[in-house]
Amino acid sequence: MAGHSKWANIQHRKGRQDKLRSKLFSKLAKEITVAAKMGDPDPDKNPRLRLAVKEAKSQSVPKDVIDRAIKKSQGGDAENYDEIRYEGYGPGGVAVIVEAMTDNKNRTASTVRSTFGKNGGNLGETGSVGFMFERKGEVTYGVDAGDADTVFEAAIEAGAEDCESSEEGHIITCVDSDLNEVSTALETALGESASTKLIWQPNMTTELDLDGMQKLMKLIDALEDDDDIQRVTANFEASDEVLAQL
Repeated sequence: MAGHSKWANIQHRKGRQDKLRSKLFSKLAKEITVAAKMGDPDPDKNPRLRLAVKEAKSQSVPKDVIDRAIKKSQGGDAENYDEIRYEGYGPGGVAVIVEAMTDNKNRTASTVRSTFGKNGGNLGETGSVGFMFERKGEVTYGVDAGDADTVFEAAIEAGAEDCESSEEGHIITCVDSDLNEVSTALETALGESASTKLIWQPNMTTELDLDGMQKLMKLIDALEDDDDIQRVTANFEASDEVLAQL
């Protein structure tokens, strides 16, 4: 299992999402507002908005927060956000991709550069680590969705590329442009997903020991604490023994 899914499992075990729920809601609402402003405010007519709303619902964002975020996009006073991707290296030479939505590029660039520097990393140019990742669609289900064979069969029928099952659930991946169609087909076959989103999937990884993992987690925590940062992905790999000690 590569960095993106292992990091999600670490977050879950640490309970970080519970502690940062309001910050998470805010970031999901921002994605909804941007998606609605860029296209139709009706999720049925706007694939990006549909996926944003679906992901928000999977994280238990209240309906009134979702509706407010969509309505905000139609107002003349709605902020204009630029979507920016930063790339760099973290502790141990791990490749890191940072996705941001900001109304002030200079502020965000300065913050991201400083955060990398203070936490044993360095910010690179766009494209400096991107070749180590592939853009994919990811749909996750809990173990209650079915056994590995059932979910794998449904995933292939839906047009997915792969399905990885474990005792923690099922991770289904597909071509990024197929995510809307694949998630809709999976919903018909398996019911509501636990999560549906676009990810950066590492195609090569860097092994970290416990000290390296602790330093990397500190960097990612610091980046995710910034309101402008939507997502952080790293191409780390760590043994089960190291993960158990975190």
